[in-house]
Amino acid sequence: MKALVTGGAGFIGAHVTKHVLALGMDAVVLDDLSGGFEDNVDPRAVFVKGSVEDNVLIDRLFEEHKFDYVYHLAAYAAEGLSHFIRRFNYNNNLIGSINLINASVVHKVKCFVFTSSIAVYGEQDPPMREDMTPKPEDPYGVAKYAVEMDLKCAHEMFGLNSIVFRPHNVYGEYQNIGDRYRNVVGIFMNQLMQGKDLTVFGDGEQTRAFSYIDDVAPIIARSVHVEGAYNEVFNIGADQEYSVKELASTVVEAMQTEGKLLHLPPRNEVVHAYADHSKVRRVFGEQDYASLEEGIRKMADWAKAVGSRASSTFENIEISENLPSIWNN
Repeated sequence: MKALVTGGAGFIGAHVTKHVLALGMDAVVLDDLSGGFEDNVDPRAVFVKGSVEDNVLIDRLFEEHKFDYVYHLAAYAAEGLSHFIRRFNYNNNLIGSINLINASVVHKVKCFVFTSSIAVYGEQDPPMREDMTPKPEDPYGVAKYAVEMDLKCAHEMFGLNSIVFRPHNVYGEYQNIGDRYRNVVGIFMNQLMQGKDLTVFGDGEQTRAFSYIDDVAPIIARSVHVEGAYNEVFNIGADQEYSVKELASTVVEAMQTEGKLLHLPPRNEVVHAYADHSKVRRVFGEQDYASLEEGIRKMADWAKAVGSRASSTFENIEISENLPSIWNN
């Protein structure tokens, strides 16, 4: 069996690639390195530097490798920033996905695994359940839900099987801690290593269920071998929600340093977002999940070993109106 893993040099994709290889499959990793690092790619995989927006490259890879499975994890997952980079968001997260779906239909891929997001639910009363009607409130969530709907159309018209996962607030080793726009755990750790205050939008009472990578990636990888998962949608991640302030305290303790919060003006975001996971347990079985303290400690050990990274600025902001001031610096 041969699998394509898009975004395999990025955070979740690198972990999924390792588990795909452990299952005995050959893997080709496609990544443009805009948010990932080639060092993250398992050396047993074939690495191709390129973008999912390049449909000519996509068609060539499918023709050459005859993929059995596609794991599509390539995305720029900056929810809050997506309001200000709308064209980039839709080209990268929607059109790039359609290029892959087209090729998967043409080349008769057995199953297309797509990592969507809890962002598709928008501002609904948690816990989010798969039977809720998605109501995304930002362009990132809109793009993710559009891909979900297109996969449904592709199954009905062409018989393309797919599995959709909606992970949320995943953290762990290989995360790009230098990205100032997403992944609050990595942002906090990077700020602490640079001797900076921890920046929090609003009062810090927003709640999320922060999910350790090893509780997510193995299920995504083995899903193609679970018949009952085909053409279904699954929330995946941790059950217990925490406030951003509680997260900050846990990170400070794990990093074994001092840190204080710097409260910034609130931004437009869903205040409370966490999910129900009874469906994924029913189909994939029960498992033990890492506690927040355990997962944060593992990531902290890794972060301290690799050191802080410079926070790069997104160069192509399309709309500056209402852009948080911290993202302007």
